[in-house]
Amino acid sequence: MNKTSRMLMTGALGLAVAGGATAQDDTVEFGWTAWSDAEFVTKLAARLINERTDVEAELTQTDIAPQYQGVAEGDIDAMMMAWLPATHGDYYEEVAADVENLGVLYNGARLGWVVPDYIPEDQLSSLADLNDPDVQDKLDGTITGIDPGAGLTSLSEEALETYELDGYNLQTSSGAGMTAALERAVGRDEWLVATGWSPHWKFGAYELRYLEDPEGALGGPERVHTLARSGFSAEQPEIAAMLSRMYIPIDQLQKYMFEARETSYEEAIGAFIEENPDRIDYWLTGDV
Repeated sequence: MNKTSRMLMTGALGLAVAGGATAQDDTVEFGWTAWSDAEFVTKLAARLINERTDVEAELTQTDIAPQYQGVAEGDIDAMMMAWLPATHGDYYEEVAADVENLGVLYNGARLGWVVPDYIPEDQLSSLADLNDPDVQDKLDGTITGIDPGAGLTSLSEEALETYELDGYNLQTSSGAGMTAALERAVGRDEWLVATGWSPHWKFGAYELRYLEDPEGALGGPERVHTLARSGFSAEQPEIAAMLSRMYIPIDQLQKYMFEARETSYEEAIGAFIEENPDRIDYWLTGDV
């Protein structure tokens, strides 16, 4: 996504939440995008704030690009889905001087293109194999993607160029659209390549594998950070400290994300809080 497009999207966010982040000192507004990992950690933080503090947490759902600019301009207080150093590197570079980085939520995140494991590896194991005409025909020349503004989408567009996949179309929609297409394909034993990331509940629901990326077009291991608007730690020290202490091992996070898929985010978050009391107390108080 180019800078002009990002600024247009940012303007839309400003209309939606202008004045919301700083209107009340006892309110904290989170931006979030409907990606399963972001939904879990953001709703978890909001629930802890609402139930265990005197501050009220509110959520504003929007695309990823406006979140960065919204935090930088103070329209929202925080976001818990900054994939660094590569995936959101361009977004972060534009706002780094105007935001607070509250630390890492989880390590070992990654991006890639995934396929159902029933697709034979001797026919499709690498992005380079997509150039095979038979493979392209079985995939109908389509890579199933997510949001147009996502960092993964930008990297996937670059991967098409890197591997000279001129005969393919990156079909953008949403995270939910991508998983719905994956569910249909698996139900019919059809070939499909989808843009994917870890952590995600789909790895608990289906047998999937990442395609190899020998050129490194889709990046390497990532860390997911929490960002806040400038001055947030001074104005909301207890909430900022709680957010900075939040950390979840990625395997555990993925387990509860799958549970959320099977039940609901509310139930899975409730189970996480009940099953991890010492960790929750540490996040809230700093006491070990």
